[in-house]
Amino acid sequence: MKKKKKIIVVAGARPNFMKIAHLVQRLKKDRSVDCRLVHTGQHYDFGLSEVFFRDLRIPKPDIFLNVGSASHAEQTARIMTAFEAVLLDQGPDLVVVAGDVNSTAACALTAAKLNIDVAHIESGLRSFDRTMPEEINRIVTDAVASYHLVTEQSGVENLIREGADKKRVFLIGNTMIDPLAAAMKQIDRSKVLRQLGLKPQSYGVLTLHRPANVDTAESLDSVIDILEPICERITVVYPIHPRTRESVRKHGRLKKLEAIGGLKLIEPLGYIDFIKLVKESRFVLTDSSGIQEESTWLRVPCLTVRDNTERPSTVDLGTNKLVGRNKAAIVNAVEQILSGRWKNGRVPKLWDGHATERILKVILR
Repeated sequence: MKKKKKIIVVAGARPNFMKIAHLVQRLKKDRSVDCRLVHTGQHYDFGLSEVFFRDLRIPKPDIFLNVGSASHAEQTARIMTAFEAVLLDQGPDLVVVAGDVNSTAACALTAAKLNIDVAHIESGLRSFDRTMPEEINRIVTDAVASYHLVTEQSGVENLIREGADKKRVFLIGNTMIDPLAAAMKQIDRSKVLRQLGLKPQSYGVLTLHRPANVDTAESLDSVIDILEPICERITVVYPIHPRTRESVRKHGRLKKLEAIGGLKLIEPLGYIDFIKLVKESRFVLTDSSGIQEESTWLRVPCLTVRDNTERPSTVDLGTNKLVGRNKAAIVNAVEQILSGRWKNGRVPKLWDGHATERILKVILR
């Protein structure tokens, strides 16, 4: 009897869950594979973890490392120590990691040091900004990965330029889009707008969580200054990230945020409700990487509060625009959107809901 191929798939934070959802579902059904899902516990808050497993119908993790929150160095070390024990016990043939969070780099590096092949979903993306922890994680992960599973052409070009083996670089499309495309009927049935007292196209959506935008009093004051004129024109809904809420409280800016008349602060939403909120909005103002992709596929105008992006196709082809934390640029862009002068955008190649099928062809052969 042929031995089953043992594959460990790693997830640790909200962006990972969407990327591995369909892959884990398919691998669990394949009788030629022994698939184990490892949840590192990097995101341990219910609103950022278990609720996404439920909405995306991801099987319960086989192993939960429960590393929790800490500094980058401490969290990475905790993950590596815990994951090494898992690898020594399980002896997998392949470890699959996704994205660019600490769990991605830590698990890839641990597997590589034990001479276990690593497949990296979302390989090759680069912001070329090494002040971002995610950029360091991307570079480290790609340096040790055996197979590069790439979402867009820029990733292929980056990897080849960095010396990756062309035979191990595969343009497979965007796995973020797979669960989004599959869940559209469920998303359309969401009652979140009714629950929040909103009508389609009557509001914008805000998501900010990156340290550069929310970790200091000065950056928070800048965000508040930007939001005030926008919220005079249109309601803005802000599902506030737990670490952002903590920073707002720490710096005494909660009352200032709550005083903005058109700003609606809400708790984090599950995947289905959040996508429904974005789908029916006039625009998204964000510093999230994944939302740049989701909004492009949904053809919703996206203003990215960063000076760079590792997903250039969302700008070159999609509905995204980089606006930094520039008040004049953001207010002007919102005016363009509200007056119907925003670009329509196109969906990049292979963002078609079938990326998982292409990944399976690579990792199972």
